Parts: sequence; C-alpha cells; structure tokens
Amino acid sequence: MERKIVGLGEALWDCLPEGKKLGGAPANFAYHAGQFGFDTLAVSALGEDALGEETIAALEEHRLNYLMPRIPYPTGTVQVTLDEQGIPTYNIREGVAWDNIPFTPEIEEVAKTCQAVCFGSLAQRSVVSRETIGKFLDATPADCVKIFDINLRQSFFTKEIIEASMHRCNILKINDEELVVVSRMFGLPDLDEEKRCKQLIKEYNLDILVLTCGTNGSYVFTAEKSYYQPTPKVEVADTVGAGDSFTGSFCAAILKGKPIHEAHELAVKVSAFVCTQNGAMPTLPEDFLV
Repeated sequence: MERKIVGLGEALWDCLPEGKKLGGAPANFAYHAGQFGFDTLAVSALGEDALGEETIAALEEHRLNYLMPRIPYPTGTVQVTLDEQGIPTYNIREGVAWDNIPFTPEIEEVAKTCQAVCFGSLAQRSVVSRETIGKFLDATPADCVKIFDINLRQSFFTKEIIEASMHRCNILKINDEELVVVSRMFGLPDLDEEKRCKQLIKEYNLDILVLTCGTNGSYVFTAEKSYYQPTPKVEVADTVGAGDSFTGSFCAAILKGKPIHEAHELAVKVSAFVCTQNGAMPTLPEDFLV
C-alpha cells in the first residue's frame, strides 16, 4: 500500500454567510498537501443522511480521497460568522458523526503505512473519536510525521487531551492566542514567546514547533534554531482554512526534503493566497507547486 498523508478528525460543513462549504481541518489539510503531488486521505465519519451524501459529492468534486464510515449520527455542521476583518467565529454542533469515528480495520491499515498525519484537539472532545485517534497514532510507523495542529475551539479541550497529544506528536502547530492558554494551563514561566516555545520543545521532545501570530508573522522553532516570516499584506476574502493550508503545505515541503526555512516560506505564501479566496479549498497557482 502506498504511504499516505492523512488528515484525521472532524468532517463538517462550514455554514458561512454566503452559504455552506465543506470544511474541517483534516479535509482542508489533506486537500492542500495533496496539491503538492502526495497521496492524501481525509479520515473521519459521516452521517447516514443527505448532508453525508453532499459531503461525499463535495470531496469527489475536490478530488480528495476519503475514508469516512457512514454511521447513525448527523453529519457535522458549524455555524460560521465573520467579523469586519473576515475573522471567523464558530458554533460547532455536538453529538455528530465525527464525534463517533470508529477504528475500523480499513482505518487501521492506513495507519500502519502512514507517512504523515495531522490531528487536532477538537475531534478528541468525545471518547469514541479520541480513542480512535489514539489508536491510529499508536499504529503508525516509527518514522511517521505526526503533526498536532492544536486548534482550540470553544471549550472543547482539556489539559489531559492537550498533554497526551503533545506527547504523541513530533510537530506542534499553535497560534499566539493558543500559546497563552497552553502556557497558563501548564504553568509555563512568564517568558517571551520564543522561550515558552523552546520550553515546550524540550519538555515534549518535539522536532519542530510552528507558532503563527496572525498579521504579526509566524515562527518555526527547533531545539537549535529559530525562523521568522512576516505575514504578507493581502486583501482578505476570509481566513477560513488558511491555517490548514499552512500546515498542509509545510508538511508537504518537509516530506519533499526542503529545508525548514523554505518549507516555512512556502506555507506563508500559500496561506496568504488562501486568505484572498472564499472558502477553505481553492486551487493553488501552479507556480506555488514546485
């Protein structure tokens, strides 16, 4: 079986002011990594309902491979409202299909040959999906790149979930607001952002920590080095999915053997472009895909 890059977790529809669009970090991540020529897969669960059928149609329209068992829960939806700067606020429906992702033999087989996987905290809000994500990560090969894109949403996270996930990943992606929450939660010293990030790298034996700071740029840290990229000034349509496009393109570049600074530059360029487009899954310009 060819080794895949997997987005693992929630599958849902973002109900935006202009209508609904397929969303969820795993599908967004897999879609963008796939634009760089990798065999990618979105793993989640869908309801046995009309919205589940629409999800399949939308995934196929985007030519995104998926492994999403149909189960007797409603397909996920999120009510998204945008402020004047295009920044989204989410109201995430509970008790939905992606809260109940089963660990099927097919999902286990994907895990055993996985090249890279991206997961977050949101899909771990329920016991069933949390256990499936844990089993998936435990079944991956030793050289699998495991990205914890923390994605704190509403109150759907706990210290225990975050700590267990940081122990299981080798790349942590976090934004500046989430870093404040995590620092308070874990009692990190009141240091500057870089020192707190280096503390997390040391404590959880991370290879890479990515810190995004919105319009103030982004950083990539390793135990030895620090990298910074400013955020390009663009006309923002909306920011939905921009962070996932950053993660997907960064992962793809790292797997292609690009140096960290080049992977970082590409991720910034891609996410800035996605901000200029409506929705989370635009087609990237060909000159990005070298």
